Amino acid sequence: MAVRRRLARPARPERFAPDFDPDFGDRALTEARHDIVIGRWQGVRDLLGATGTDWARRTHRLRLLSHAAAGSSTVETWRAAEPGNPDAAVLRAATEVVRVFDAAIAAGRGATLERGRIDAAVDACRGAAEAAPADPMPWVSLLSVARLYDGGVPRRELRHWFDELRRRDPYNTEGHIQVLRYWSARWHGTHGSMYDFARDAAGVAPPGSPLPVLVQVARVEEYRYIADGALGRGPVRGFDQHWKHELAVTELRRTHARWIGGRDPERPVAPEEVADLNFLAHAACYAGQVEIARELMGMLGRRAAWVPWAYTGDPEEQFTRFREGLGVE
Repeated sequence: MAVRRRLARPARPERFAPDFDPDFGDRALTEARHDIVIGRWQGVRDLLGATGTDWARRTHRLRLLSHAAAGSSTVETWRAAEPGNPDAAVLRAATEVVRVFDAAIAAGRGATLERGRIDAAVDACRGAAEAAPADPMPWVSLLSVARLYDGGVPRRELRHWFDELRRRDPYNTEGHIQVLRYWSARWHGTHGSMYDFARDAAGVAPPGSPLPVLVQVARVEEYRYIADGALGRGPVRGFDQHWKHELAVTELRRTHARWIGGRDPERPVAPEEVADLNFLAHAACYAGQVEIARELMGMLGRRAAWVPWAYTGDPEEQFTRFREGLGVE
C-alpha cells in the first residue's frame, strides 16, 4: 500500500507592517530615552556630548528626549549633579516647554493657562540660551512656547527669537515648523499668513534642504483645521481636491525637486529626515503623483510617522495601502 506524503505548504510571505518607532531607527536615542525613564541621566549626557554641533540631529534628539523627560525628575537630577553642563540646561528648558503644553492639553482647548507657568518656561529657555550660546534648540523651544500666550507674543519679540534661531542654524526645520504653527489659523494667524511664511522660507532654502516641505506641512495644518471645524457636520464641500489641485501639485513637485533632487542620492535617509519625508510622501500619495510617491515610499522603507497620516485616517492602514498600491518592494 502506497504511503501518501504530505506536501509541505509554501510559507506565506510576511505581511508588511510599518514601523512607528518615534526615534526613526536612532538606536542611541532609544537607549538614552530608556535611561531617562529609569532615572539615569549619564547616558543622555553622553549622547548629547557625542552629537556635537550636528544641529539637525541634535534638535531631533532633544525634542524626543524632552518628551521622555517630562514625566520624571531625571533632568532636574542631572542639573543638580552638573549645574554647569549646558546640555542639561538646554534639555531642561525643552522639557519645561513640553510640560506646559501637556498642562494646556489637560486644561482643554479654549482654557487659559496661568501666565506665570508660561513665563517660567520662557525663563528656562532664556537661561539655556545663555548657557549654550551657539545652540539653536533654546530658540526652537521659545518659538514653540510662544503659541501658548493668550494673544501670542509681540511681533517684534517673535521676530527677535526667530532671528536668533537663524543666526545659529538658518535652515532649522523644526524651528521653522514652530513659527509656521504660530501663524496658522489654529493659533495666532490665518491660512494665508501660514502659507506666506512657508513659501518665503522654502524659497530661500538651499538645494538639498528639507525646508521646502514647510509648504506641505502647511497644507496638512489647513486640512486639520477645516476638518476639525466640520466635525459632525458632514464632509467639507470641495475638500476632496485639497491635495490634488493645480497649486498643490505644483508645490509638491517643487519641494521634491529642491529637496530630494538636491540631496545626495547615495546618502541614507537619516533619522532626523524621516518625519519630514513622511509629510512629503503623504502629500505625493494623496495628490496621485505616482512616480514621486513610489520614490519617497521606497526611501522610507518601513519608517512611518504618526503625523501626518493620523490626520487623514488610520496611519497604519494608509501607509500600507499606498505602499502596496505603488508596488514598492
